[in-house]
Amino acid sequence: MPAAGKPLPARHALILGLLHGPAELLPVSSSAHVALVPWLLGWPYGRLDAELRKAFEVGLHAGTAAALLVGLRRGACEAGVGHAGRDAVVAALSLVPPAVLGYALERPIERRLGSPGPIAGGLLVGSALMAAADRRPARRRRGSQAGAVDALVLGLAQGVALAPGVSRHGATLAAARARGFGRADAEALSLRVGLPVIVGAAALKGLRLARRRRELPPGTAGRLALAISASFASTLGCGPVIARLGRGRPLLPYVGYRAALAAVVIRRLRKERAR
Repeated sequence: MPAAGKPLPARHALILGLLHGPAELLPVSSSAHVALVPWLLGWPYGRLDAELRKAFEVGLHAGTAAALLVGLRRGACEAGVGHAGRDAVVAALSLVPPAVLGYALERPIERRLGSPGPIAGGLLVGSALMAAADRRPARRRRGSQAGAVDALVLGLAQGVALAPGVSRHGATLAAARARGFGRADAEALSLRVGLPVIVGAAALKGLRLARRRRELPPGTAGRLALAISASFASTLGCGPVIARLGRGRPLLPYVGYRAALAAVVIRRLRKERAR
């Protein structure tokens, strides 16, 4: 049976697609923004059928993954294959924790942590971890020195980031900084271990979506195409700028932004409960 409801309005698909690129590349949590922006603006996104929302999120991640593969071919090669054995080990081991945790906890996470309150909590927890890690003095470790233990720690960070609001990019940056890597090398490591996860998750969820395509309401394909295109364009367009401006910079500005967004969400929730 087709899912009840209407497809996402085209302008909303476009706006969220354009937002997804920078939100994924910055340590601010793309999943939090995809959920919170429509909620704060009163859009009907949260009331859409669950399968339709999942389809839309798959499209956003697919667009971002495709742009990263196109715009960062060298990084994609290092992350996915690695001419040096060390890079291959780091990439492979860092995939294990998020794959295992995602398989075991995907549905409980969606049910219990996908609403605005838990997302605000995820933003705050991620902010605290980022602030604490960024204050640690680097031991001048280079990204090329990353080993098996570093890979597992970064993988665990990506597993924790399955909770909306924590941010995969923010969690891996914090983990790399905690392991003694400088800011620029932490950024490179975050990309190296994150790209395979983004690509793999988009591919896996895309296959699941293909099996359920008949359950989605008419008009979904066009909205998905728009969302994918917008996410692809925004990621490809802002990627070089973010890489140039953010390389080696402190994480505290992002910590402040995340905390401010969480405060807005908490205030809104309090107002709704007081009515």
